[in-house]
Amino acid sequence: MPLKKPKPTTPARRQMTIADFSGLTKKEPEKTLVRGRKRISGRDWRGRVSIRHRGGGHKRLLRAVDFSQTGRMGVPGTVKALEYDPNRSARVALIYYVNGEKTYLLAPEGLKVGDQVVAGIRTKVKLGNRMQLQHIPIGYRICNVEMQLGRGGQMVRSAGTAATLVGIDGDYAIIQLPSSEIRRVRKECSATIGTVSNPEHNLVTIGKAGRTRWMGRRPEVLGKSMNAVDHPHGGGEGHSPIGLKYPKTPWGKHALGVKTRSVRKSNALILRRRVHKKKRR
Repeated sequence: MPLKKPKPTTPARRQMTIADFSGLTKKEPEKTLVRGRKRISGRDWRGRVSIRHRGGGHKRLLRAVDFSQTGRMGVPGTVKALEYDPNRSARVALIYYVNGEKTYLLAPEGLKVGDQVVAGIRTKVKLGNRMQLQHIPIGYRICNVEMQLGRGGQMVRSAGTAATLVGIDGDYAIIQLPSSEIRRVRKECSATIGTVSNPEHNLVTIGKAGRTRWMGRRPEVLGKSMNAVDHPHGGGEGHSPIGLKYPKTPWGKHALGVKTRSVRKSNALILRRRVHKKKRR
């Protein structure tokens, strides 16, 4: 979908870009597949803020998106509509199955109203179909990839992303993720053929702070602008330097150069880490 650029009636709208929703075929969601969503505004079970800068925003309805399709194996379905989902960057497709059931699926790019999709252990290699990795031809672009058998798709679900099936090695399939990381996944896990829809999502320019507030994000303030009791960088006369050997978090820990990834069993399945490009000075 192309982007729309509004007229520069204000300084903020001069840089703003808006997603063009002309490709969507339905405005209102299916009532039987949505439910209310209570906002927690970054708070934990105690009611205390555990994630800062969250709160407010427009109300959202939670769509019942089926990421696994295990309960509908071998049952063909028809795409009735392509819809907007405020809870994710990609678009969702409303599917009517031949047995009368309805569900939402993560829509791959190029899927159209009237197309048929089906999930199974082994199906036809077609856009939108879902099958086990061991039956997908090498080199195909896939999305909504399953990490653990029966858990449903957990990787490659954001707008415009796609993984590539590199090969099959014993009991594992080797896939290259959008971050260039190469890892092994059980070949019995499933994936959807195609690239996730809405590839222009990363080109959208928010334009103004108020639009970010509509999304449920509250303002962030530099630590050096705070008082000394609020942040290690705070205090001093005006907007002064932090006065420390290294930047700190609000809780006094190192803010830069610290490894945050925990040691887990899944790390043994990673063949090549994602590559970070160094900035040229």
